[in-house]
Amino acid sequence: MADNNQNLWHEFKKGLWQDIPPFRLVLGTCPTLAVTNSVINGIAMGLATLFVLLCSNITVSAVRKIVPGQVRIAAYVVIIAMYVTVADMYLAAEYPPISKALGPYVPLIVVNCIILGRAEAFAQKNPIVPSIMDALGMGIGFTMSLTVMGIIRELFGFGSILDIKLLGSWFEPWIVMILPGGAFLVFGFLVALVNYISRKKAETVCH
Repeated sequence: MADNNQNLWHEFKKGLWQDIPPFRLVLGTCPTLAVTNSVINGIAMGLATLFVLLCSNITVSAVRKIVPGQVRIAAYVVIIAMYVTVADMYLAAEYPPISKALGPYVPLIVVNCIILGRAEAFAQKNPIVPSIMDALGMGIGFTMSLTVMGIIRELFGFGSILDIKLLGSWFEPWIVMILPGGAFLVFGFLVALVNYISRKKAETVCH
């Protein structure tokens, strides 16, 4: 039982740092760069992706033994598309401003490499419970990544976080931060930071 719990914990925590999708695996970079000009957009996109990832992992794991290998990828895409449609319609119905701000990037979750990658690399090879832990770890890690990028870009681009003004009238907003160029700058900085911290941790372990 202890070994099983340890394995489940490992599957969960790997998505929080070791295999954090945007910064370590460099997956899901399109929405990471496109929607993180504000914190709320980053959180909404992250949660939508988490929902789709969790539901698709559960479904793929449940049907993995009955789906023929020849149509496996096509079947997974259909499953993912079903949950993406649910997420997109829910956002449009309950949170129209956020849905409008996210634009086409919620429907594009269908082709997000994180979703299909976890279905193919993990869920189709493992039982439901480990697949749930894998999805939760990856989904939360992705949401955290988008939130951090959103915090940095909104703070320096608007002087606020979640529309709460934190920097006074003295602050001159860095317009570049809400433009595509700013997204690449912040993304590159965070990738470098994550790699630096990981390298330092590895050196500490070795010593």
